[in-house]
Amino acid sequence: MMRHAHTLDMTEGKPLTLLTVFAIPLLIGNLFQQAYNLADSMIVGKLLGADALAAVGATGSISFLFFSVCNGISSGCGIVTSQYFGAGNHEYVKRAIVNSAYIMLGASVLTSVFAFAMVPTVLGWMGTPEKILPQAVTYMRMTSASVPLIAVYNYASSMQRALGDSRTPLYFLVASCILNVGLDLLFVGAFEWDVFGAALATMLSQLLAGTGSLLYAFKTNPYFRVGREHRTLDRTIIRNSVRMGLPLALQWSLIAISTTALQTFTNTFGPGAVAAFTATSRLEQLVQQPFGSMSMALSTYTGQNMGAGRRDRIREGFRDSLMATAVLALVMLGVMQLWGNSLIGLFVNEKDVIDLGGNALRITSWFYIFLGTIYACRGVLNGVGDAPFAFINGIVEIAGRIGLPLLLSQATGLGVWAIWYTAGITWALAGLSCLLRYVSWRKKPDRKRLAGTAA
Repeated sequence: MMRHAHTLDMTEGKPLTLLTVFAIPLLIGNLFQQAYNLADSMIVGKLLGADALAAVGATGSISFLFFSVCNGISSGCGIVTSQYFGAGNHEYVKRAIVNSAYIMLGASVLTSVFAFAMVPTVLGWMGTPEKILPQAVTYMRMTSASVPLIAVYNYASSMQRALGDSRTPLYFLVASCILNVGLDLLFVGAFEWDVFGAALATMLSQLLAGTGSLLYAFKTNPYFRVGREHRTLDRTIIRNSVRMGLPLALQWSLIAISTTALQTFTNTFGPGAVAAFTATSRLEQLVQQPFGSMSMALSTYTGQNMGAGRRDRIREGFRDSLMATAVLALVMLGVMQLWGNSLIGLFVNEKDVIDLGGNALRITSWFYIFLGTIYACRGVLNGVGDAPFAFINGIVEIAGRIGLPLLLSQATGLGVWAIWYTAGITWALAGLSCLLRYVSWRKKPDRKRLAGTAA
């Protein structure tokens, strides 16, 4: 295998050590990426008020829906590339890098155009309160236009992670996050550009992260130095990338649809509930970053070991990652129980919103253990290319977030609290389904490998 400072072979060595070393830069990067959302929410909420925060928050689930296509495709491309890398076939790695770029370019442009056109219609379907609708449309349209910029970063980072490099994307995320906070204060605070300024700040910061990371990869990583023979369309690579990526895109789309349904239910309780739900969602996105980082590390680790034919190491890596996520879940449970109100107070000044959000965090934090299970199982199952699992998991989440709100609010009289009980119970259902799917995979014999990987 071609070794380089910007690659990491995860087919040898202690799994927990490899996963931790790989996951720490991912965690730092993900935290900085979440800082985009946190900076927007805190600055908008504090400077413009709860209604502006609600307008930004009302677009979160639908933004995730539009981003799901690019996220899924980039993940599928990364899985294919990591399996070629694990098999030691660097010629196929280069072909995969080039063909992944073709796929991401087409997917991101089409998604951006469609999303931009559909913004008013979708926000109307969701029952977004009239009071915040104009600001929500403005913010969402800016977000839709930024899809190709986000796709550039997703592409660059997924290729680098597939080769074992989780550090390079981090450097550019740190720089872009600092830029984002500065531009937020300038555009929203000084220029008074309202939510348009917050969206523009995030858009420009994403441009820095994506182009910077990609240009640096071309300059420093030998796998990105491709010849003419690597630039031709490879139907096998494209087919395998799409075969693995589309189910992931579908999974995340279903999850996004389910969160959109929950957002629609939340909208019926008015701007105060929407603001509280926005704040709790932002914080729980932060909570999920350690789980997500371990999952991404495990996916790369699994992909490389699958390419090398090392199923024993995959099982060992899953066990270690599941234990690590359980410890993290218990720590975050304590944090939310003790300091939930104080954390919500970082976003808004209104006491009723703070009390509502703080109690909501004390409800959902009891379910964090299931979040850890979801991410650990996803890391392995995505890494081995278990495409049907992604669809199954998405169905479970959409069933939970669509069916539970009405059941809990009407049958139990929970009222507004049904929002957060729905989130927690849905995590529990999805976590159990993920675990059952992993157990099923363990009992199956080796599947047919990709062309160019180990026999």
